[in-house]
Amino acid sequence: MEDSKRKDAISLFYLKYGFGTRCLHAGEKIGQPKSKAHTNAIFQTSTFTFDDAQEGADLFAQKREGYVYTRMGNPTVVVAEAKLNSLEGRDIKLADPENVRVSSLLFSSGMGATSTLAYALLKPGDVLLRGRVLYGSTDVFFENILTTYGIKQVIVDTEDLRETEKAIKKYPKTKLLFFETPTNPMLELTDIAETCKIVKAVNPDCMICVDNTFATPYLQNPLTLGTDIVMHSTTKYLSGHGTIVGGALVTRHEWVKNELYKIVKNHGASPSPFDCWLLNLGMKTLPIRVEKHCTNAMAVAKFLETHPKVERVYYPGLPSHPHHELAKKQMRGFGGMISFDIKGGYASAQKMMDNCHIFSIAVSLGCVDSLIQHPASMTHSGMSPEALAAAHIGAGLIRLSVGIEDVDDIIKDLDHALKMS
Repeated sequence: MEDSKRKDAISLFYLKYGFGTRCLHAGEKIGQPKSKAHTNAIFQTSTFTFDDAQEGADLFAQKREGYVYTRMGNPTVVVAEAKLNSLEGRDIKLADPENVRVSSLLFSSGMGATSTLAYALLKPGDVLLRGRVLYGSTDVFFENILTTYGIKQVIVDTEDLRETEKAIKKYPKTKLLFFETPTNPMLELTDIAETCKIVKAVNPDCMICVDNTFATPYLQNPLTLGTDIVMHSTTKYLSGHGTIVGGALVTRHEWVKNELYKIVKNHGASPSPFDCWLLNLGMKTLPIRVEKHCTNAMAVAKFLETHPKVERVYYPGLPSHPHHELAKKQMRGFGGMISFDIKGGYASAQKMMDNCHIFSIAVSLGCVDSLIQHPASMTHSGMSPEALAAAHIGAGLIRLSVGIEDVDDIIKDLDHALKMS
């Protein structure tokens, strides 16, 4: 590639281009060999050949850049990593326009990303502060697996800044704070900027990671609000079509990326090139998809709030949501996820889900089509009854991932199913 063209390709990391433009173009030429193909190739290979023995030795000794084995890096993976790097760094002011200050790594699953984060940053005797409400598998990993390595888990209600301050003062040597905002499935919010100020004032070295899966980089950028790391399940909105399983970590610290890479290289939670190719395609349409998700979800939330079969709706876009003002300040939209309590508990929830036609009963989210599920018996079933109660995940709670279908059809489907419950 000519120097001028390569500079232009690399410049797409930065803020001279808008978010939608970077969704389409950022990273597209990074790490790619010269080609006139409009769409990037899939390097579906396990290993790479060397021109001679010395090249192989140099690559393994990290004396030169290049690819040796897909578990350690792949051109197709790098393209998707570069694009996400750009999207999560969208508002970061760069003093040096030739220096990328955030770095992304992709993983074979969201849990692969979460576990790699823990193994990279924590050791026996360390303290992990974690949000009260987390994705079910994350909760089980922290509670039942990570603690067996001698890592102390401290659960904190991060929505309450006073509780966060109390916890970090009690455990001032905390190594990692991990929370979701909005949370899964209760759609509760944490003030990211204020939380970071509180924690960093006590321990500047405590790493703060936000699971940004529900919001996506289009609606929220935790790095710009003071966090050190952002986590995504790329299975969800980033890919958008329910075709892959994947995860991502984005960090502002080069040393953190290096520690993460050491773990993923040897722990093995590396993504496949084909999945990363699909992810890259999905991110190209992220803005238009998320806009439609948000518009539809708002209409659905308003409908549910007035329905006689519904006890309570959890959606940050509603004025009735306790964190509505924070959502307006911290996010650029309210997302496509809704939870609600149905009258009649689990029996009514089952009947309602069984009578949906447009909504598929499935436990994922962020797909272009609408999905419905029951957290207590599905995504969060690994949690203890006590933990479910503490998280306010009741027997009548239903979670919706509102798709991009015609919103009138979505509402009619829900109305029919509710009447049958």
